Amino acid sequence: MYTYQHSVQLDISKCLGCTTCLKHCPTEAIRIRDGHAVISDKRCIDCGECIRNCPHQAKKAVYSKLDSMERFKYKIALPAPTLYGQFDRLDDIDYVLDGLLKIGFDEVFEVSKAAELVSAYTRLYLKTDGVKKPVISSACPVIVRLIGLRFPSLANNILHMLPPMEVAANLARKKALEEHEDLKAEDIGICFISPCPAKASYVRNGFADYKSAVDEVVSVKDIYFELISEMSQDNEIEQLCESGIIGVGWASSGGEASAIFNESYLAADGIENVIRVLDQVENGNIPSLEFIELNACPGGCVGGVMTVENPFIAKARLQALRHGLPVSRNTIDPSSLYIPDSYLFDKLPEYAPIAKLSDSIAESMRMMSDIQKLKKELPGIDCGACGAPSCRAFAEDIVRGKAEHTKCYIIENSMPELPKEDD
Repeated sequence: MYTYQHSVQLDISKCLGCTTCLKHCPTEAIRIRDGHAVISDKRCIDCGECIRNCPHQAKKAVYSKLDSMERFKYKIALPAPTLYGQFDRLDDIDYVLDGLLKIGFDEVFEVSKAAELVSAYTRLYLKTDGVKKPVISSACPVIVRLIGLRFPSLANNILHMLPPMEVAANLARKKALEEHEDLKAEDIGICFISPCPAKASYVRNGFADYKSAVDEVVSVKDIYFELISEMSQDNEIEQLCESGIIGVGWASSGGEASAIFNESYLAADGIENVIRVLDQVENGNIPSLEFIELNACPGGCVGGVMTVENPFIAKARLQALRHGLPVSRNTIDPSSLYIPDSYLFDKLPEYAPIAKLSDSIAESMRMMSDIQKLKKELPGIDCGACGAPSCRAFAEDIVRGKAEHTKCYIIENSMPELPKEDD
């Protein structure tokens, strides 16, 4: 049986069972058991909220180290545009790209370049008859997994476009094979420099029937410290940057949505805001829109937990970098009527909705009734002392046989009411 490989893990030795992660997990994937956190593989979406909020650094992102690329004859770096916002006083992206070549890569292919092509084809996608609106971006893997687990009715709204990381990987490999006849496909290693663990999970697990074209995922944080000693603004460097304002803008919330050149869009970032928007879309309580961009991390990809810089500072730096760039350096034939197959995916991953209690409707209704009855008996203060994030979740755990009723410490240790004194 296949097991989903997550990129968010717990270091039990550092966990004190403080319930902070419990309160911030958007899918209630965490419980406190035997004095430490336990993460449910079925519910975890690798959003990194537990990493972001754990006061003891007991949660960590799992990704490859740079030396994992040594097994390849020809190494290609795919820098996410978020990387550019990590450096203070950077006035030219080429310094970063040149630095990547200096630390051992044979070629650099900007993800922001692919993002401009994805934006162009998304504009074409939105004009296609039969597309369900609002179209929800598929660029953030956390959002796709969240929809599958919590909002399955919105699955048909997801944009069937591969994320820029994948498009860049496919284009980079093709380019390398065309330019170097001595190379075979297996000689080429594609390394994505990622701001978040969700992209590492995406690469490890694939996407439904699609196998990722990326070989390794390393963190922006690790690459930053490799680059900082190699980047020099004193030397003349080759002009390597092949992207513009649109591509670099993808690093921040709203960058992707504004590139559709249509005012009928919405962009939201931060997992709580994302859930609020999806709730409204599912309930029909939102204005008519063409496109919705959602980013799990605050500020967009600049807020990923595998970055170095404060997301708001990184966003300001990227804004300054964009001033010297053209709008876009990558366009498609304006007369094009079709989106190439290499930009699209056919199937969405199949997830079991977390609200589903049983395969049997009758059993599900019985369990729901028991949960509602138990919830009424609980104090309703969602203290987390039982090891569940809320009284509703604790009631569900009891009905599912994963917790004991006696674990409610408020009820077990409640003091008897004192008699009132006479006036």
